[in-house]
Amino acid sequence: MKTVHGGRLSLLLGACIIASTSVAQEGDAERGEAASATCVACHQANGGGMNISGGESWPRLAGLNSNYIAKQLHDFKAGDRQNATMVTFANMLDDQQIADVAAYYSQLPATPGQGGDNADEALLARGEQLAERGDWNAYIVSCKSCHGPGGQGVGETFPGIAGQHAGYISAQLNAWKSDTRSNDPQNLMGAIAKRMSEEDIQAVSAWYATQPAAEGEAAQ
Repeated sequence: MKTVHGGRLSLLLGACIIASTSVAQEGDAERGEAASATCVACHQANGGGMNISGGESWPRLAGLNSNYIAKQLHDFKAGDRQNATMVTFANMLDDQQIADVAAYYSQLPATPGQGGDNADEALLARGEQLAERGDWNAYIVSCKSCHGPGGQGVGETFPGIAGQHAGYISAQLNAWKSDTRSNDPQNLMGAIAKRMSEEDIQAVSAWYATQPAAEGEAAQ
């Protein structure tokens, strides 16, 4: 039998450790359902969240990419994303529970977005322009460039925003604009949001809230 030299042995051991870590962090939706009990108050039993007109809105999690959900929870725990409520709940979950909760919500059917029904045609038309084509006169890149056609999302980096609540989208754009949210290493969202007027933010938020969401993580 050939002797495995130290360097090769280290590499093999390293590969085994990485593999075992990957398996350990693979989410289990059944366990995630149990672990999500503390999330229900805000995000609802179906993961649909809530849109409170003129108040705080909680996002739809159902159907979002599992890795995206997990990253946001880790960012809350690490302090890279700020929200007093979410920091508390994220710190109640260990790494495995985060993976499980993310897996659970990702496989739930997406629910309809709220908050765009009362928007007038002009506002929705402006929202569609910003979402699908951008506004190069204002140096605003289209949302489609990163979040994909129809805002269906692109993997774990760019979440699906179609069918998300208008109040939540608006709140996040304003957070990027004011630098109170900054967990984007490239600061793409901050740069774009700062070029948007309040009416632009309302328009694109309302338009995406009226769009059908992707049906579960497989569609992303």
